[in-house]
Amino acid sequence: MKIRILGCGTSTGVPRIGNDWGDCDPNEQRNRRTRSSIMVESGGETLLVDCGPDLREQLLAAGTSQVDRVIVTHDHADHCHGIDDLRQIAQLRGSQVPLHARSKTLERLHRRFKYLFEGVALYHPVVVPVEIDIEERLGDSRLTFVDQPHGGITSLGIRADEGDRSFGYAIDFHDFTPEMKAHYDGVGLWICDCLRREPHPTHAHLDAVLSWARDLKVGQLLLTHLDKSMDYATLIGELPDWAEPAFDGQEIML
Repeated sequence: MKIRILGCGTSTGVPRIGNDWGDCDPNEQRNRRTRSSIMVESGGETLLVDCGPDLREQLLAAGTSQVDRVIVTHDHADHCHGIDDLRQIAQLRGSQVPLHARSKTLERLHRRFKYLFEGVALYHPVVVPVEIDIEERLGDSRLTFVDQPHGGITSLGIRADEGDRSFGYAIDFHDFTPEMKAHYDGVGLWICDCLRREPHPTHAHLDAVLSWARDLKVGQLLLTHLDKSMDYATLIGELPDWAEPAFDGQEIML
């Protein structure tokens, strides 16, 4: 499997509009963060996880237009408001893009982006909805899912297993449930929401994430969904050797 970090920033990105870098060093390129999303490749298939408002630039930076399916973890704007860019993906594919999500997420996306699901006079439908249930296959890997508390809704947590290699993607959650612990236990690579150092009502924070990662006995921890307080070099200097902040464009081979 290959995982590319398309974006690792929070909903406002880093820097925020107004050239607001907060505590992040503007001279460190790895502090420039677009909205959180990843791409996963396995067995010749490519999965896009979330399609935020930076999707076009993220795919251009990755030098790819191949998307075999999309998973939307939840319908918050920073994770789905680049969905219109799937029009170009569908045109290049010559077919609709399979859009996978929980049923409630699909319903909300359909209400907001009806033209993409049903088409309009000038455009054919762009996406075909697929409800996520228990597990799916991506190339040579097995995908399984868990619902994660994220304020008043849930987000979708993802685990991929291929042979003896595995990774988990735990984005946008604030509490670590027993179901999540069972889902991510012993994962080789854990890419985990970590907004900031201080607790937050809808997102995970640094001390909690490190504690959960130790309990899970993860092989490697990558912190994502980072805000402007989370300077890359500062984090590198204080994290254990099995943990590090993610950065846009980072690629990991498992």
